[in-house]
Amino acid sequence: MKAVCWHGANDVRVDTVPDPKIINPRDAIVKITSTAICGSDLHIYDGYIPTMQKGDILGHEFMGEVVELGSAVKNVNVGDRVVVPFTISCGSCFFCNRDLWSLCDNSNPNAWLVEKQMGHSPAGLFGYSHLFGGYAGGQAEYARVPFADVGLFKIPDGLTDEQVLFLTDIFPTGYMAAENCNIQPGDIVAVWGCGPVGQFAIRSAYMLGAERVIAFDRVPERLQMAKEYGKAEVLNYEEVDVGEALKEMTGGRGPDACIDAVGMEAHGTDFMAMYDQVKQAVRLETDRPTALRQVIVSAAKGGHVSIAGVYGGFLDKIPMGAAMNKGLTFKMGQTNVHKYLKPLLEHIQNGEIDPTFIITHTLPLEQAPHGYEIFKHKKDNCIKVVLKP
Repeated sequence: MKAVCWHGANDVRVDTVPDPKIINPRDAIVKITSTAICGSDLHIYDGYIPTMQKGDILGHEFMGEVVELGSAVKNVNVGDRVVVPFTISCGSCFFCNRDLWSLCDNSNPNAWLVEKQMGHSPAGLFGYSHLFGGYAGGQAEYARVPFADVGLFKIPDGLTDEQVLFLTDIFPTGYMAAENCNIQPGDIVAVWGCGPVGQFAIRSAYMLGAERVIAFDRVPERLQMAKEYGKAEVLNYEEVDVGEALKEMTGGRGPDACIDAVGMEAHGTDFMAMYDQVKQAVRLETDRPTALRQVIVSAAKGGHVSIAGVYGGFLDKIPMGAAMNKGLTFKMGQTNVHKYLKPLLEHIQNGEIDPTFIITHTLPLEQAPHGYEIFKHKKDNCIKVVLKP
């Protein structure tokens, strides 16, 4: 089959690789009909996620048709259309039983690697390095889905791939980011980053009752999308002082909740942003936390900080004094996708949101390297790329 494979930093190729096979009774094989390039994939593309190996298959946002089932999989049938959560979860451990699917105890065969850095291992992830299990990803013609009896979600008739594809990751991720804000009537929510996750965080904040949403980015088409589709008040962080702008817009109080939808490769205009660029380039710092610093300083006293952007390792110069003395509440984590699949599908079916608004480019799988290039460098007004095997 054809698959998008990692060959090094800024080097992805469409290779011919062996077809996946059933290796466990709880496995399924899915013929992929739609897959997407995620902002998190760019961290791999840029070379910042460790333990990648040449030839690893990328991608964790995918859906398709079931073509083969292990003997223990009874919840779906061959021929069913399904979406596949990017987190791999067993469905029966301590954490899965508490709806903390992204913290599954049983799905990462390389848990010992993560424990050395993090103390405990989160769930395995599709196409996201050997640190998180070494699972082949879904930017391919076929994929093996382990724990398929809990990891496949059947799609009702009448919905297109494009309407439901983002249930695999970015729609639940944006929604969980907003839910983590404990939004109350009248709340003002600020969102850093108007990429795909930020766009869904904006929409979700309104769905959960926010009175106002203020969003920051530097890319004009992203700001326009946040304004047009998200009804957010938008500001270009290269043109304003973020902290001062938020004080002025909130009567001096600051936003009640702040969402970091940027993560480890944030850009900025101040000295600290340049400091991060240099330290990351020489691997003295793993992540560039410009957005997170601004979030902490900008949040209202007693406010909530929600982190949806991926962080990979160790951060420098975090203003924890401000966080502690302002009494901020932090919530973060990889998304518990399984928890949100059914309720978010209902929002789509009820016409409350049409996730297709985020798609700017649809390409054949063979053009995936081009898709990565325009997505990373924000060429051709690219915000979200869907690939068709």
